[in-house]
Amino acid sequence: MEKKDDQFEEFFKTLPQKHACGSLFAQYKGFWFDGAFLHGVITFYNHFEAHNSDIILATIPKAGTTWLKALTFSIVNRKKYSIPDSPLLFNNPHLLVPFLEASLYNKGKVPNVKSIPSPRIFATHIPLQCLPNTILGNSSCRIIYLCRNPLDLFTSSIHFLIQNGLFPQEPESMDGAFESFCEGIFQYGPFWDHMLGYWEASIKDSNKVLFLKYEDLKRDINSFVKKIAEFMGYGFSQLEEDEGMVEQVAKLCSLETLKYLDCNNKGGSSHSVIKVAFRSFFRKGKVGDWANFLTPTMAKRLEDLMKEKFKDTGLTLTIHD
Repeated sequence: MEKKDDQFEEFFKTLPQKHACGSLFAQYKGFWFDGAFLHGVITFYNHFEAHNSDIILATIPKAGTTWLKALTFSIVNRKKYSIPDSPLLFNNPHLLVPFLEASLYNKGKVPNVKSIPSPRIFATHIPLQCLPNTILGNSSCRIIYLCRNPLDLFTSSIHFLIQNGLFPQEPESMDGAFESFCEGIFQYGPFWDHMLGYWEASIKDSNKVLFLKYEDLKRDINSFVKKIAEFMGYGFSQLEEDEGMVEQVAKLCSLETLKYLDCNNKGGSSHSVIKVAFRSFFRKGKVGDWANFLTPTMAKRLEDLMKEKFKDTGLTLTIHD
């Protein structure tokens, strides 16, 4: 049974806690969670029943989640909706592909998700180590993980928090946030354990987990649209490729298209644990933008941390264009 609010509050108090980035984080199963999100994490773990046809999109925050949602939704539904009629043109991607812990199971709710037509596409920021067994062991559902280099990840996260009034824009606050990020005390962190959990799972079973890198998608989106489609079981036919469907999906889901749609830039907000403006999900999306934000000393510290944490794992990340 899910924890009631008072029960959850008592449970939360028993966990190791740290203040960081304007929030109170608690450590649960080796990861750090804002208390506002952890309730949904636990409720989701206790109640979710995966279907074999489910598609789970996993990311650490600000790793390209909105882009991945748009791509998977468009690929799966491309025969149901023509490009000019795509729901993406009228809805923010976060409304079309809901978050599990931050929306559906938010604050201990137990939604009826059984009636959602297959394939059900869900998104989560939860580390693989904290996913329920119904996803990991008892079903053949697929997981797509999108990774992003930590320098841009941190930069995008701070801009997102500032834009939504969730973080003060003072140098000392930035320094503190960076220190916390490097210590792993960040939403769903440490980032290295989050990334390595899905990386190792993808090596163990590449039919179950597809591990993608944001920088690779930026470099060659058409190839990865096809790769994502094949992984989900919705590969493009030769006729579709000849007619340019791959390129059409890629263009529809691009930042350049989505950013300027009325549904994404005119005052709407997400239905998540915290209220955030739709427009804040679309900033630059540029590889290497961290260079305009981080000092050389900060950048070197993160690069050294990446080398230390990813040593001998086979995981490498691009930090420049």
